[in-house]
Amino acid sequence: MTATDLLNRFPRVRLMQGSTPVQRLARLEHMLGDRRKGVSIWAKRDDLMELGGGGNKLRKLEFLIGQAKSEGCNTIIAIGGVQSNFARLAAAACARIGLSCELVLVQMVPRESEIYQANGNVLLDQLFGARLDILAEGDDAGAFAACRASEIASSGGKAFVATLGGSTLIGCLGYVDGAFEIAMQSAEMGMAFDHIVIPNGSGGMHAGLAAATVIAGGDPSRILAHTVLSPADACVLATVDKVNSVLQMLSRNERVEPKDLTISGGQLGGGYGMPTPDMVEAVKIVGRSEGLLLDPVYGGKAFAGMLADIEAGVIAAGSNVLFLMTGGSPGLYAYADALNSK
Repeated sequence: MTATDLLNRFPRVRLMQGSTPVQRLARLEHMLGDRRKGVSIWAKRDDLMELGGGGNKLRKLEFLIGQAKSEGCNTIIAIGGVQSNFARLAAAACARIGLSCELVLVQMVPRESEIYQANGNVLLDQLFGARLDILAEGDDAGAFAACRASEIASSGGKAFVATLGGSTLIGCLGYVDGAFEIAMQSAEMGMAFDHIVIPNGSGGMHAGLAAATVIAGGDPSRILAHTVLSPADACVLATVDKVNSVLQMLSRNERVEPKDLTISGGQLGGGYGMPTPDMVEAVKIVGRSEGLLLDPVYGGKAFAGMLADIEAGVIAAGSNVLFLMTGGSPGLYAYADALNSK
């Protein structure tokens, strides 16, 4: 079954121009030397998208904005943390399409420096013309967004509320499509990837990839996820629920259980958005070997997890591994203090 067969009944607004490339990280492999144990490391460049600085959230937004437009909405209200990549790309997509955009940003990370509060994604949110409402830690972003939607409705408009990370069932469809894209590229390359390595935040990307893998008759446990938001046990349960709900939405009978997913909590550190030494080292080694930018919240921690898994033998010697680069490089500028520390 093709992605078109599965997805063509869902409204969609195209925000990407074709597939994102897959490239081998040969210089990184050379720099790692014996440490990589013969593992071939490839990157799926979902950071390379034309709109808003790129990143994996655009795949979700194609379906979320499609749903919003099908419902006659003229405003998108997106919810995220202060340095949310999803919020940035929602603002950029709205600017491209001509929708109003409001961002409800919550203090999810205990970093109060001016560079964190005003730089990186926050700066770009403003450049893209979004209205920003920044809430205090513990405030109910969903209730605030619902209130704003009611105010917009009373003024004759109609708002679509896109929840944290865009990881609704509709948003998950972006990586059902993405999984089929990876399978197509793998076939074209004549390359079978033993593992796909990803970060797991709100779980939408993992759920979409896993659902598509199950539909294609594959093993979803080969997707090695590193949680960056919640403890591993909670992340597994939440992601299993999302995978099964996506399968049900697609009228499929398959289901997954917790044992079918591989999610590690080893890179979470002090919690969401909190730097770790391993993350900093991963960002630096990829930058210095390949000239590529990993973000400090998602990709940096997942890449550190991949290196740890190679060292520990979780990823077998000689394997072919695809690391999914999710984008988010504007966040680096909000973490300059952590990245420049000795």
